Amino acid sequence: MGFGDAINDAVNKGKEFFEENKEKIDEVLHSEQAEGISDSVLEGAANLAKKVAPGAAEQIDGVRDDVDKAVGTE
Repeated sequence: MGFGDAINDAVNKGKEFFEENKEKIDEVLHSEQAEGISDSVLEGAANLAKKVAPGAAEQIDGVRDDVDKAVGTE
């Protein structure tokens, strides 16, 4: 089995896992715990990005808000 075959096998196993568990994954992604974790991670990432690119603060906040809507409960 070559490297490409190993990657394809890993991707296929990941797809199978997702298909078998997508309801549970969706439930976890939209939980209160995920909301708290995602808020902390997104805020930290946004603050770092603003230090690297201070002129893009508004766009960074917009991206953070869009991602935040997709994870958690708020």
